[in-house]
Amino acid sequence: MGWFSSDIDTFDELFVHTLQDIYYAEHQIEKSLPDMIAKASDAELKKAFRMHLKQTKGQIKRLDRVFKMIKSIPQGTECPAIDGIIEEADEIADEIEDKVVLNAALIAAAQAIEHYEITRYGTLVAWAKVLKRNDVAKILNMTLKEEKATDKKLGGIAKRKINAKAAARHLRKPSRGEKAENALLDVAAGIPAI
Repeated sequence: MGWFSSDIDTFDELFVHTLQDIYYAEHQIEKSLPDMIAKASDAELKKAFRMHLKQTKGQIKRLDRVFKMIKSIPQGTECPAIDGIIEEADEIADEIEDKVVLNAALIAAAQAIEHYEITRYGTLVAWAKVLKRNDVAKILNMTLKEEKATDKKLGGIAKRKINAKAAARHLRKPSRGEKAENALLDVAAGIPAI
């Protein structure tokens, strides 16, 4: 069932579909966080990822409660958006050899995930209120606050040390022979020497 599928006819159905979307997303995030923990080399970043994994497990339990409250079976529906964000993060992480630069990439990927979650939970909280389900809105808002706090924490780690460390990393300078070879390649490609 897609976002604009004919299977969604009512606002209630849209609400349930969006719950299923975030339920699927939370499970995918839960699966991807151990890999992010393993790839991170900064102790504070590892700790933040471990904390988010613990929170994610709690958020899934909250979603289970919400499904029960609205008398719906807890299940996910495939979410191409979160799959794409996680896939892109994996691809970029696999391309980066420098551990310090990798830490910056991991934070960026984690924040992209957080921003997706923030949009979904923000929407669900607003919709629950419109549906006169303040009990559900209250539970979903707890998770929304956690997602915002995690995003802020990751941003703080990035700004305080990770990004500056990553920016300070430089590729090794080419040797004289490599410089000469590069110059010959430039000439062969028709690039004028400066």
